[in-house]
Amino acid sequence: MISDKLLNPRSIAVIGGSDDITKAGGKVLKNLLAGGFTGEIYVVNPKASVVQGIPSCGDVSHLPETDMAILAVASKYCPAIVHTLAHEKKTGGFIILSAGFSEEDEEGAALEREIVETVRQTGGSLIGPNCIGYLNNNYHGVFTEPIPRLSARGIDFISGSGATAVFILEAATTSGLPFSSVWSVGNSAQIGVEDVLEHLDLTYDPATSSAIKLMYIENISDPARFLRHSASLIRKGCRIAAIKAGTSEAGSRAASSHTGAMASPDTAVEALMRKAGIVRCYNRTELAYVAALFTYKPLSGKRIAVVTHAGGPAVMLTDALSEGGMEIPRLSGDAADRLLEKLFPGSSVANPIDFLATGTAEQLGIILDACENDFDEIDAMAVIFGSPGLFPVDDVYSLLHDKIRSCSKPVFPIMPSIINVKREIAEFIAHENAIFPDEVLFGRALCRVQATPGPSDTEASIIRADRSAIRAVIDDAGEGYLSPEKVTRLLNAAGIKTVPESVASSADSAVRAAEKMGYPVVMKVVGPVHKSDIGGVALNITSAAQVEAEYSRMMKLPEVTAVLVQKMISGRELFCGAKREGRFGHLVMAGMGGIFIEVFRDVATALVPVSVQEASSMIRSLKSYKIIKGIRGADGVNKEAFASVITSISDLLTVAPEIYEMDINPLLGTPEQIVAVDARIRVQAVGNRQ
Repeated sequence: MISDKLLNPRSIAVIGGSDDITKAGGKVLKNLLAGGFTGEIYVVNPKASVVQGIPSCGDVSHLPETDMAILAVASKYCPAIVHTLAHEKKTGGFIILSAGFSEEDEEGAALEREIVETVRQTGGSLIGPNCIGYLNNNYHGVFTEPIPRLSARGIDFISGSGATAVFILEAATTSGLPFSSVWSVGNSAQIGVEDVLEHLDLTYDPATSSAIKLMYIENISDPARFLRHSASLIRKGCRIAAIKAGTSEAGSRAASSHTGAMASPDTAVEALMRKAGIVRCYNRTELAYVAALFTYKPLSGKRIAVVTHAGGPAVMLTDALSEGGMEIPRLSGDAADRLLEKLFPGSSVANPIDFLATGTAEQLGIILDACENDFDEIDAMAVIFGSPGLFPVDDVYSLLHDKIRSCSKPVFPIMPSIINVKREIAEFIAHENAIFPDEVLFGRALCRVQATPGPSDTEASIIRADRSAIRAVIDDAGEGYLSPEKVTRLLNAAGIKTVPESVASSADSAVRAAEKMGYPVVMKVVGPVHKSDIGGVALNITSAAQVEAEYSRMMKLPEVTAVLVQKMISGRELFCGAKREGRFGHLVMAGMGGIFIEVFRDVATALVPVSVQEASSMIRSLKSYKIIKGIRGADGVNKEAFASVITSISDLLTVAPEIYEMDINPLLGTPEQIVAVDARIRVQAVGNRQ
C-alpha cells in the first residue's frame, strides 16, 4: 500500500527550496504555501537562512522528524539525503523532482536503485524521480501550473510524462474539470501506473472517492495487474479514459503469418483497454472532452437531439455523430407540432432543433422540456449556444445549469463563443459545470465513449478443450512450425472442426487418400510457409490422373517434404489467428478472410482469456459484419459457431502457452458450421524472443 505519509502528511520538507520561483525547488515551495497546506513546512537550503519567509536548515540532518520530503537537488545528492530522512527523520513519503536517473544512463539507474532500496527497507513510498510531483486536496506538491480546481470527487489523473500532464491539465482546466489528485510518476522507480491503480481500487469508496480516472501512459509494465484493477474500478462505478503513447515500431516486424503481420504492441494495448472497459483516447483534447462527458449523466441510448440557434455548427455536429454510429432521429407528429407553435416563425423542430439566433432562454427551456417529456425517441440533448457578442447570455447559461441537473436525460452544453461570452462561460464553470467548446470534437468524443464496451469477464472460464490431448502434442513438439498432423490434432482437441485430410508421401498414397475422401479434393505442399506464393496449392482436383500430376509437380518445388490432400468444401472465407505479445499474453484475432484481411485488415482482437460474450462482440465489431450475417440474399455464416472457434482458440492458448503464433486461414463458414481448412501453428518456449 502507498504510505499515508505521502498522501496526507502532517509535515513536509522541501530539499532545495529557494526564493527563485523559476526553479523547481522555488516553485514547488510557492505552490505548497499558496495551496493552504495546514501542516508544518520545512526548507533545506545551505545558502539561505530564510526562504520565502520560512526559516531554512543548512542540512537535512538539522531537520526535525518530517512525514514527507520533496527533493529538488542534483541526482548525485539524493541517495544520501533519502537515507538520512528515512532512517533518522522517520520520513515515509518522498517526491523526487530531479532528473538524472535511469532515464539518462546506468550511473543514474544505480542511484535510483539505491534510493528505492532505502525507501523499501523503511516502508516508505516514492513518487518519481524525474517528475513534476504529486498534488491532492491536502497539499500541492508540484512545481508546475496550472493548479486545477480541486474537489474530493474530482478527477484522479495519473501521468507517465510531466510535461504532458501539464498540457492535459491546461486543456481540462479550461473545460471546467475539477481534480482530486494528480500523480506524475516519472520514472516509476517504485510507484508506477499499476501501483496507483491498485491503490485507487483498494481504497475506493463510492460515497467519497472520485469516480473519474484519467491516464497518460508510456509503458504498461504489468498488463494483468493493470487490467485487474482498472476493470475492478469500472465495475465499482468508475469511468476511465487513457492515452497510451509510444507504441509504434521502427521499421517492419519480420512476420511469417497474417496474425504476426497485424499484431503489434499497440494492437495488444488496444485489446487490453477494450477488455478493461477503458475509453482509449489519442490526444490531449480528446481526453479532456471524454473526461468532461464523464461528469454528465451517462447515455442510455444512441438517439441525440441537436438543439441549436446556429445552423452550421448543428450540421457539423450531426455529421460527426452520424459518422460515429449515433442516431439523430427525425421528430414529427403532434408533439413536434405543439413544440413548433411555441417557437418563432422560421424555426425547425425536425432535428436538429433550430430555434434561430433570436431564440430566447424561455424557448430553450421549452425545447429541453419537450425532449425530456414528449419525445421517447430522444436519449440525450446536445445544446449549441454561442453569441456574436451583441448581448449577454447569462439567462441561457443559467437555464442550462438548471436543466443539466433537473432532466433525467443528459444535457450537454456546447459553448463555442469562448471569447465573446468569456465572462458567462467562466461563471458557468464556476458553478461546477464542464463545457465543450467545439461541436465536432464533442461529437467524436461522445461516439468514442458510447462505442467503448464495459469490462469483459476476466475470471477464468471453463476450459472445454481436451487438456491431455493438447499437452501430449505440445510436450512432444520442438520449436518451430508443427506438422499438419499435429496441427489437426491440436485443433480437434480444442473442439475446432477440420476438413478431412491426409499427408501423402507418394503419388499412390495421394490417390488412395483422394478416393477415400471423394472428389473433388485440394492438394497443398507441406514444408513451405507461404504455399500459394510458390504455386503450392491446387484446387478442384477431380481424378486420379490429376492427383498424380499435381503430386509430381509439387514435389519438385523448393523445400517441399510431402503433399497434403484435403476434401474440397465450400463456404465463406473467415480467418482466426493468435500471437503471443510478451507481457500482454496471447492476442486472438478474427475476421473475414480473403481481401478483407489482405487489403482492408478488417480484424477484431481480444486478449486471452476470451469469453463467449467477448467473442460475439468481436464479430459484431467487424466492418464486414453485414456479410457475416448474410446480405442481399446471400447466405451468412453461423455466428455462434464462429464465436465458438474464437473461444476454442483462447482455450487452446491457455492450455498451451508455448504456442507463439497460429493462423487458421481460411476457415470456411456456412449457416450450419465452420470448418478449419488450412492452419499453421508455431511453437516457441515461453520467454524466448522471436
